[in-house]
Amino acid sequence: MTSPSVTGPPTRLTSDQRNAFAAAYLGWAMDAFDYFLVVLIYAQIAKDFHKSLTEMALITTMTLIMRPVGAFIFGLWADRVGRRVPLMTDVVFYSVVGFLCAFAPNFWVLMVLRMLYGLGMGGEWGLGAALAMEKMPSSRRGLFSGILQGGYSMGYLLAALAFLVVNTWLGLDWRWMFALSIVPGLISLIIRSRVKESEVWEASQQRFKQTSVRASQILRNPTIWKRFVFLVLLMTAFNWMSHGTQDIYPNFLKEHHDHGLGLAASTATWIAVIYNIGAILGGAVAGMLSERFGRKVIIIICAVLALPIVPLFAYSTTVGMIILGSFLMQVMVQGAWGVIPAHLTELSPDEIRGFYPGVTYQLGNCLAAFNLPIQQALAASHGYPFALAVTIVPVFVAVILFTAIGKERKGIEFGSAQASAVELV
Repeated sequence: MTSPSVTGPPTRLTSDQRNAFAAAYLGWAMDAFDYFLVVLIYAQIAKDFHKSLTEMALITTMTLIMRPVGAFIFGLWADRVGRRVPLMTDVVFYSVVGFLCAFAPNFWVLMVLRMLYGLGMGGEWGLGAALAMEKMPSSRRGLFSGILQGGYSMGYLLAALAFLVVNTWLGLDWRWMFALSIVPGLISLIIRSRVKESEVWEASQQRFKQTSVRASQILRNPTIWKRFVFLVLLMTAFNWMSHGTQDIYPNFLKEHHDHGLGLAASTATWIAVIYNIGAILGGAVAGMLSERFGRKVIIIICAVLALPIVPLFAYSTTVGMIILGSFLMQVMVQGAWGVIPAHLTELSPDEIRGFYPGVTYQLGNCLAAFNLPIQQALAASHGYPFALAVTIVPVFVAVILFTAIGKERKGIEFGSAQASAVELV
């Protein structure tokens, strides 16, 4: 069977490839926009609903806990019927639910809506990344992986700017922030409606017909399950690394108690904009370098270089040093993350690529969901700098170790026999 993957020297992307990538980028940016929107405003919501910050932090935890469920449902559906329809259904669902959060009358309704939103967002990353990476030329997968992952930082950056405009400049309350969340989702839906079905998925369906092997048989294979468990552990470390350096940081910058820096909200927001620019640059550069030096090498280098930045990141007391520390930290953290869309999809067999990367990623996200409540509790007892440092240093070490012992399949041609799991059954 001829591989549907694009080979040979780099060429200009087709309109279908550009649309697939743009939709995945916007979907991923939407994910981060909405998640960090809550991070930026949850102190305001806590005040309106008369809840503590620790109680409010549970909203983000419950959102993350629901994501593996969404990844499971939409992933299995995408492996059965193709990528396009599940993705478009998913986008409509989470866009509407995100918009409805603006009208939540109390804490518990908001909690339920955020759980539903987590269900929808659980399907976005895995399916969007799978479709985009299946469309990209294998020789440029690393570069586009880094740019794609930068969509997460772009979403955070846009959330920070939206907060600056809506809350700080216009003086509007947190409900207006949720109302904005429907816009990027609808744009993503329009673009995604123009994307053709994945040729790699179509090839896998043809392989199923020729061999009579079913997806359920592949999922029961011990080799597939061992790799699945390993990837969940790897993604737990990665998600803790990301959330550990981002979720509580806006509070650290703004709070006057618990050794917070007590900066003005506008100053803290501009710092978030700057370090997210670093994250976007780090992801793109690291993704590109992974094409030359390998996925594992670049991830390990980024995690190693992040360790000596921790004191600058967590214990600086001046605005200039905080900007430098947070900028460099996100260059490294999101640099390591920039390799992940390519790395995770390359380790996922063709026949279950809708299910495999999304569920492993979201289960790791789920296990890391308690990061914010833990950091918030540590900040209350020991201060923000301690809470940051004590939770992220071990995670960098875990990322290094898990990456070192894992496998790599850089450059594998999707749609080829080497990318298929049928031969394992």
